[in-house]
Amino acid sequence: MKTSSQLFLMRHGQSAWNQKNQFTGWVDIPLSPKGIEEAAKAGEAIEKQPIDVIYTSTLIRAHMTVVLAMAHHSSGKIPSFQHTGGTKLSEWARVYSPAAEDELIPVYTAWELNERYYGQLQGLNKAEIGKKYGAEQVQEWRRSFSTPPPEGESLEMTAQRTIPYFTKVIQPELAKGKNVLVVAHGNSLRSIAMHLEGMTPEQVVHFEIPTGETLVYSYQDGRWLRQ
Repeated sequence: MKTSSQLFLMRHGQSAWNQKNQFTGWVDIPLSPKGIEEAAKAGEAIEKQPIDVIYTSTLIRAHMTVVLAMAHHSSGKIPSFQHTGGTKLSEWARVYSPAAEDELIPVYTAWELNERYYGQLQGLNKAEIGKKYGAEQVQEWRRSFSTPPPEGESLEMTAQRTIPYFTKVIQPELAKGKNVLVVAHGNSLRSIAMHLEGMTPEQVVHFEIPTGETLVYSYQDGRWLRQ
């Protein structure tokens, strides 16, 4: 692994349901006006950082954040969402101009990077659920490592899809010396950060990534270092 590689883990801006204090999970909700501002501001933090490839989830709030964060990047390059799987779109989206292709940064989407699935809590107001089940129970559903919400995923279960994807797909790109931007969600990024930093289940309970924030890592002397 080259030490020059940098990894940027960016949480999407506030969504319309974040604003309303509702559980979102896999419901495909766009950014709120505040989230649009947060995404643009997140772009300022990486504006002058070389970015070679971008990975994101399948959800619109992450896609909006990719576009807004890269809108004023110093490279002038344009995010180009890649369509794979042998569909007609993947065939017809081919770029035939080497010069035009050089102006693009490839963006790959993966369901493995989606937010934690909140099951039967999706769409419900967090404060109202707290009154029904108690604040302690809701906090355990939201922040514990191994306790899933009803019919949903725990953070442990989320990590079982995010970490294999990271090690199989993203880490090899970093090994080539590429700088990688990952734009995803609070819990999918928490699970990856837990893996990189060697956090215990007890430590990750207290670890949170605010909307629009970016964690920056480099690989040095056989370990990941957060900058």
